[in-house]
Amino acid sequence: MTARRAIAPRVLAMAPRAVVLAACGLALAACATGAAGSPAPGGGMARPGMAQPGMVQPGGSRAAAANPALDAGSSLGGQPAPDIRLENQFGQRMALSQFRGKAVILAFVDSECTTVCPLTTVSMVEAKQLLGAAGSHVQLLGVDANPQATSVPDVLAYSRAHAMVNQWDFLTGTLPQLQATWRAYHIAVQIQQGMIDHTPALFVIDPQGRERTVYLTQMNYASITQAAQVLAARVSSLLPGHPPLASSRSLAYISGLTPAARVTLPGVPSGSVALGPGQPRLVMFFATWVAETSDLRAHLLALNGYARAAHEGGRGGGRGLPGLVAVDEQTTEPSPGAAAAYLHGLGSPLRYPVAADTTGRLADGYGVADQPWFVLVSATGKILWRHDGWLGVRALEAAARGA
Repeated sequence: MTARRAIAPRVLAMAPRAVVLAACGLALAACATGAAGSPAPGGGMARPGMAQPGMVQPGGSRAAAANPALDAGSSLGGQPAPDIRLENQFGQRMALSQFRGKAVILAFVDSECTTVCPLTTVSMVEAKQLLGAAGSHVQLLGVDANPQATSVPDVLAYSRAHAMVNQWDFLTGTLPQLQATWRAYHIAVQIQQGMIDHTPALFVIDPQGRERTVYLTQMNYASITQAAQVLAARVSSLLPGHPPLASSRSLAYISGLTPAARVTLPGVPSGSVALGPGQPRLVMFFATWVAETSDLRAHLLALNGYARAAHEGGRGGGRGLPGLVAVDEQTTEPSPGAAAAYLHGLGSPLRYPVAADTTGRLADGYGVADQPWFVLVSATGKILWRHDGWLGVRALEAAARGA
């Protein structure tokens, strides 16, 4: 079975629960390699849903509505949320109705996703944190959207990889139980050639158990914190006293840093790494949580072979291979020090530099839509080739020489 990856959400028609849901334009986000959607500037996706007329836009109305990398939300009108009865990552029976009196943030998440789902879960956690003490009145819920990985260990593995074991309840059940839940919330899940697509929907349910707003996570790394702010502001509006957020930032579009831009990133675990025009490079984007779905340690160490070949070719005075640089996508890591800790535990040094993309702007500018993601860049800052997923050293050498 292939790893679940995607390069863009795919827009498909869905059976609407109500006219407003049809107006949201709910899309399928692939968790496996799929056809591209409509790219927004900087590598984001064009927003498939706009807020409904008259809806109060939380957290910076005009900027959020104009941001192509951010879904400002669509009103669901307050109809009762269908109850959910499934098991969480500890095997405990749970029901949505047991959280009456709390605001609920409910997301549909592929338990093996390496694309949009980690962005969804990061935004959920950050939204709750922005509410400070009022976050105790918020429940985070996930429902598994992977029909091929539905066991309790599957949802526990995702929760562990993203340091969310005790931050939410990630629900699963038998395939018929999950399918009934997907239908109740009009979540499309499909398998094409062994690869999984699903609607990247995130619902806000008020303390009375009513659906208030739906959001679609966008494949954009720099907007994660903005999405969390929009989400937190909406939840705040449903809580007693409308608690203020701990912090706020502009919701205006954040442009990506393309290969044509000269940038200096923090090195992992120390130092700095420069990127930009001047010499060709093979850039590999990754995150430590990829270890849930692949042998990350083996792949990182295997890349020493490519780095060695590039170094030896360069010393020979020939054309050689472009040097390799790895970039950790820190915006989706469970903690800022996750990459440094992981590399320290490899037991063997890497022969290539590792940098941290602390804002997500580099990933957006390089068009990253999965982890891992390879990009071959020319000396002038032009993208010559990109690849979704791991490749062996020989295949990387052939791609680098052939581009």
